[in-house]
Order: sequence, then structure tokens, then C-alpha cells
Amino acid sequence: MDYGKFKYESALKAREARKNQVNTVIKEMKLRPKIDPHDYETKKGHVVRFLKEGDKVKITIMFRGREQSRPELGFRLLQRLAEDVADLGYVETTPKQDGRNMTMVIGPVKKKAEARAEREAARVARTAMPEQD
Repeated sequence: MDYGKFKYESALKAREARKNQVNTVIKEMKLRPKIDPHDYETKKGHVVRFLKEGDKVKITIMFRGREQSRPELGFRLLQRLAEDVADLGYVETTPKQDGRNMTMVIGPVKKKAEARAEREAARVARTAMPEQD
């Protein structure tokens, strides 16, 4: 067996494996307890987009001043967000308070590779369709 050929083929396999590996990314979304309904919907849209892409999302609620004495407001907000995105993700880490912040991690239902393959298939289907005149 040719050792050079063996080294070349193993390098090709290693390169292919690196290309197909998926990096886990944690995106972060920061909220405040007294968030406006429209701002909440905007932030929720970002969370939905991140989950559709297969990324984990860390939601942080920042408390300031007197808000720190009402952590249940933040807890309710995190629960509401978790219910709103329940079809796309699940709660990985339950809400917990650490200092001035309360955090929760939501993981995607779909794996990152599945989401990437789905996006690629949609892109190919879009480009393959003949344009309508």
C-alpha cells in the first residue's frame, strides 16, 4: 500500500468531517421586566429566528433598582416566552436568579444540521422554479 496515498485519503476524510461538523452556538436575548408589548413581540421574533436556525437561546432579564424586589415579574415573562416558542424549542435550563439578572436557556427542537439542510433544500427549490412572466 502506498503510504502517501493513504495519508492523502485520511486528510480528505478529516477535512470532510470538519466541514460537516456543527458548532453549537448560544445566542443571547436581553429583556427588562417592564417590556412594552411591541418590543416583546420583536424580541420574541428574534428568539424564534434563532431557534429555527438551530441555535440555543439564552434569555436574560436584567433588573434595576426596585425591580429587584419583584423577581416574579421576570419569572412570569420568561414563562410566557417559553410558552410562546414551545413549538420550536424547549426549556433547557429553568429560570434562575443570579444577582441582578435572571436567566433561562431554550434549546431548539430541530438539530442545527437538520435546520441547515432544510434551508438549503428551500433555497435549491426556490432557484429551480422557473420565473413566472
